[in-house]
Amino acid sequence: MSTQTDVRPDTRDADTGPEMFHYVRKEKIAESAVMGTYVVALCGETFPVTKSAKPGSPVCPDCKEIYESLPGAGGGGGDGE
Repeated sequence: MSTQTDVRPDTRDADTGPEMFHYVRKEKIAESAVMGTYVVALCGETFPVTKSAKPGSPVCPDCKEIYESLPGAGGGGGDGE
């Protein structure tokens, strides 16, 4: 499974903190951006792609935790790694 930091931020009130980006399947990003279809983030949130994340952008903590637990994601992926 190939994932990438998503391109659509959470819309947050000024009181709730900065916008966050989500991890979604890489192959779905272009389709969503062009066709307006919805993508499903690792955390389960669904939305159309509207923005591209920049390096250092805040990432959804749930997506990050799930991504880092995946095999081959560089986050260990299990016990003993």
